[in-house]
Parts: sequence; structure tokens; C-alpha cells
Amino acid sequence: MSASPDHTPGALVVDPSRPITPAEQPARLAALEAAVRARSDLVPELGIVLGSGLGGLADELDEAVAIGFGELPGWPAATAPGHAGRLLLGRLAGRPVVMLQGRFHLYEGNDPGLVVQPILLCRRLGASAVILTNAAGGLAPAFGPGTLMLITDHINLSGRNPLIGHNADGIGPRFPDMTDAWSPRLREQLRAAAAAEGVSLAEGVYVALSGPNYETPAEVRMLAALGGHAVGMSTALECIAARWAGLEVGGVSLVTNAGAGYSGEPLPHEEVLAAGAEAGPRLARVIRRFVADYDPPAG
Repeated sequence: MSASPDHTPGALVVDPSRPITPAEQPARLAALEAAVRARSDLVPELGIVLGSGLGGLADELDEAVAIGFGELPGWPAATAPGHAGRLLLGRLAGRPVVMLQGRFHLYEGNDPGLVVQPILLCRRLGASAVILTNAAGGLAPAFGPGTLMLITDHINLSGRNPLIGHNADGIGPRFPDMTDAWSPRLREQLRAAAAAEGVSLAEGVYVALSGPNYETPAEVRMLAALGGHAVGMSTALECIAARWAGLEVGGVSLVTNAGAGYSGEPLPHEEVLAAGAEAGPRLARVIRRFVADYDPPAG
């Protein structure tokens, strides 16, 4: 989806497939920040990304200001089913947050630099940490539909990386460390939130592929052998960009289906959305409690 050329100096043309290098992000983020600040002056402590079928938590925001992705400079409207495609600023459990009701995916034809821009914008608006959620397939029979999996690490097999190109030193280092990409501190807080809500929380490694097709049975066996516990089409690039920009990262996958070959049945996307609708309220309780009890980093 491309907009007609705009010859105004500094105008941002909506071409989601156009490569965006790290060095280009500061100017684009400045324009995005200005557009958001024209609608709200709230400074968020936390960013929260709501994946497929998990957008209902957005309805619980107080004093919410909602901005459609297509209303922001350089952003197309979201096209993935189950993604409303809105950025919201408001208060959840009394705490200021920025919430993304949906996300951009590689399989929609979006460049990695665009895929991670919402996360970088969270940082630009003031967040110090981000919680990423997604719908995922289970890579073992034990991770069946409805499982909530705390993400302990990830394997990026998408073949893409948002940090390729000239670096923007003002955002982050050329070679960001990923040893603790998924913050142990936030993992402990998410465990505590789940326990307080009486919600069972598994733990495991998320594997990211590009999609949009679901995995073959042979691919599922391979990914499990590599150490993966859940597989999806998002999240890893967002984590990479978040760590580059200095954000703490926590995350939970909602396992909507057993991996291909375990059930012996075809997997329609409607099943993914249905599982999200069933298990989403449990995840919403965990996220809500996490936000209420959130302990910001020292300093």
C-alpha cells in the first residue's frame, strides 16, 4: 500500500515495504512523536503490545486517547486479522501506559524498520519497559491450546533484522548485547502477577518465523529440536529493537494451537482467534496485575 508522492519537504510517504535503516529512525520517530503529542501529553511508564485476539485489554484503559495506525506519519493501517491497529495512551490500574492494539508483521509486506517502529516510539514517548504478547503455536504436545508461556528467550529465524544499515548512535549501540534480552527482573514480576491471579504460567523459548503460512510437521519437529517451545510470526524483531533502544523487555505467548502434525487436523486462523478469545481474559488479568504492581528499574 503506497500513498501518492508528497513533494512537501520532509514529508513521509506511506510505503511499508521501503527499507528503513536505523540511521533513518530518529527523523521518523520525531515526526511520530509530534503527531502523538498533538493528541496527548501523557508520558507512559510502560509499553504493552497486544497480539492476535488479545486486544480486549485496551477497553480497560482510563482516560484513553486512541490513534489509528493509519493516522500516524509513515504508518499504514494494520491488515492482520484480530489486530485493530491502534496506538492508545491512557492509564491501566492507575499507571500511565502506551498500548499497541495490534502490530505490523513482515508477512504483510512491511520492512523490518517499520515493524519495530512502534516499539521505538514507546521509548521515545517515555516508556522504560515494554511487555510483548502474541498468539503462538505450541512446539510440544504439552503446550496445548490455552497455555500461557512466559518468554524466557527467543530464536530469530525470520531471516530479517531491523538493525541492518548505518546505526543511529543516539538510539542505541551498533552491537547490542542480547544475553538478557528477556529481562529476568520483569520475568520475576510477571511470575508474581500470575501467581497472585491464580493463573498458570508455563515458560519457554519463542521461535520467530516470517509467515504467513503455518509450519509443516517437519518444521515443527526441527524447531522443537532447536530448543523452541512456541512459534509465531512476530515479537523477536521487536525485542531486538527494544533492547537496542534500552527498553527492558518482558513477554507472554498465548499458545492457541498445537504445532502442525500433533493434532492431525488443518489449522485455520479462525481457531487461533477463537483460542485467543477464550484464554485472552486470563492473560489480561496477569498483565493488569503486573502493571498495578510494576516495580520500575532503579534510577
